Amino acid sequence: MKAILALADGRVFHGKSFGATGEVTGEVVFNTSMTGYQEILTDPSYRGEIVTMTYPMIGNCGINPEDVESSRPHLAGFVVKEYHEVPSNWRARMSLDAYLKENGIVGIQGIDTRALVRHIRDHGAQTGIISSVDTDSASLVEKAKAAPSIVGRDLVREVTCEAPYHWDEGLWELGQGYTRPEAPARFKVVAYDFGIKRNILRNLVSLGCDVTVVPAETPAEEVLAMNPDGVFLSNGPGDPEPIHYAQENIRKILGKKPIFGICLGHQLLSLALGGKTYKLKFGHRGGNQPVLQGDQHAVEITSQNHGFAVDAASITDSAIQTHVNLNDNTVEGICHRTLPAFSVQYHPEASPGPHDARYLFDRFIAMMAEAKQAQGKR
Repeated sequence: MKAILALADGRVFHGKSFGATGEVTGEVVFNTSMTGYQEILTDPSYRGEIVTMTYPMIGNCGINPEDVESSRPHLAGFVVKEYHEVPSNWRARMSLDAYLKENGIVGIQGIDTRALVRHIRDHGAQTGIISSVDTDSASLVEKAKAAPSIVGRDLVREVTCEAPYHWDEGLWELGQGYTRPEAPARFKVVAYDFGIKRNILRNLVSLGCDVTVVPAETPAEEVLAMNPDGVFLSNGPGDPEPIHYAQENIRKILGKKPIFGICLGHQLLSLALGGKTYKLKFGHRGGNQPVLQGDQHAVEITSQNHGFAVDAASITDSAIQTHVNLNDNTVEGICHRTLPAFSVQYHPEASPGPHDARYLFDRFIAMMAEAKQAQGKR
């Protein structure tokens, strides 16, 4: 079946449909990861986005029930150069096409993804539409122009959990699957779910944390009443500016409990400290972004997924910039000047991606241990 991808600026790509039949709009972006499309599909941070994979062959690993980062796919649509129908991975349980159909995700294959990515790099990420039901290019361009922008929308409310829950699953190990901690937890962590990935929770559990996940709008008073040793601010989709309730809750928790934020959590912490954010031209999405860790003069290769960034000049009064992106010098990490709070723009939990930055979870553990020790001396 024929399918069309049309951008709001009038650029049109013709291909073939795969996944669900239908029509969907979203911001068209690209991801440069060579592996991990299943984790990308199920990352809630992609809510509202049509994701283009730059790696040319997608689908050959199939889909399995273990490598998911949430309960279902969250992206709006999926774009690939060449879809491989028959999986050749021993862990595969179904094809990518069947998985997309099962979850109502519209896809398009067979287009020149290199041309599309170059267009996005030159003209910026923009609203687009995939359709396998409307074959009128002019009509689709007009629909793309009329579709809502990702800027100014609160997408967190669409992906956060409905009620608090406890998480006790640790990291995956070959021959064992996902592990369960044998020793009693040393630290109690409350994690705000702005669109959280499961591998973040697994890292915390594997390091001895008892983790409770709460909805994004949970008042700070309720979180503090749980008396956690630390508070985690998760990743999530879209523009951080309209998430005012989260910024206010973070302000109330600052100085009372250690805070660690990732991705959207990093942006929300920065906004809570009086900083500003802005939209990147085409964002950072992939598993190969070089980041300089300033205090150690070391370079990490990181996994990233965001379309907004923190304005470096806006946080100088309250925070220190700890990490910088070597591709474009954008802010990749901060820490508060006096309070136990830090955050990074990238994903130390990877999944998919390198593990260069996993030490950041250890830093959070050390921060909570120090706070507990200080509290015990009072």
